[in-house]
Amino acid sequence: MAKIFSIANQKGGVGKTTTTVNLAAALAASGQRVLLVDLDPQGNATMGSGVDKRGLASSVYQVLLGLCSIASARQRSESGGYDVLPANRELAGAEVEMVEIDERETRLKRALKVHEQDYDFILIDCPPALSLLTLNGLCAAHGVIIPMQCEYYALEGLSDLVNTIKQVHRNLNGDLEIIGLLRVMFDPRSTLALQVSAQLEAHFGDKVFATLVPRNVRLAEAPSYGMPGVVFDRASKGAQAYVAFAVEMIERFRRAEASQSRAGSSSPATA
Repeated sequence: MAKIFSIANQKGGVGKTTTTVNLAAALAASGQRVLLVDLDPQGNATMGSGVDKRGLASSVYQVLLGLCSIASARQRSESGGYDVLPANRELAGAEVEMVEIDERETRLKRALKVHEQDYDFILIDCPPALSLLTLNGLCAAHGVIIPMQCEYYALEGLSDLVNTIKQVHRNLNGDLEIIGLLRVMFDPRSTLALQVSAQLEAHFGDKVFATLVPRNVRLAEAPSYGMPGVVFDRASKGAQAYVAFAVEMIERFRRAEASQSRAGSSSPATA
């Protein structure tokens, strides 16, 4: 069964799409079956995966409204080696059209359930707002990955996002949890970045991923070529960081599964 993660942060420009695209490509390169779901009307994850959002016959918009299936809307990222459920500007109207639909918060969850066995990982790129689209992403996910810069304002926004995740967990999706915080655009020369990073580690402990993604020009250049950064320039420091992040993700879940297996085998047999 697929592990479904939303990559979310209501603050814009913090590397959500860069993280989603490069994590998808890095996981695919390690042999994982990956679906990237673009829930942002800007369609940046779609374009960054090498899929032209301007020529889509169907997209996540039609899927959310029940007009088509994921199987008919998904595209293949030839450069990244994963599948994409693409988005374009049509998606901006989905929230208005979904207002009158029953169970509007779980439209994506129900659509993805059909494909749980088709993938190892499903990554959902959420828009930079706590909107109905983001709510669909959170309701569909098992966990949330939060990319964030180590800046003061990022800490303020993080508090709001954590509260939202708690509310969704309590009221709509009991499986939802914070998988981890990923520090992106990290500059070790900045005293503020080091201080904020230390605060995150002190408060969230092992929820903070060990991987640090540095500021990197090659990661920023890659989308204009329709390629994930880990494919565009695998030797760059940014690409290497996302490859390391994918390895850390896989190892984290392998350890968790092994721990659960040991706990199960050590439990007393029942008569």
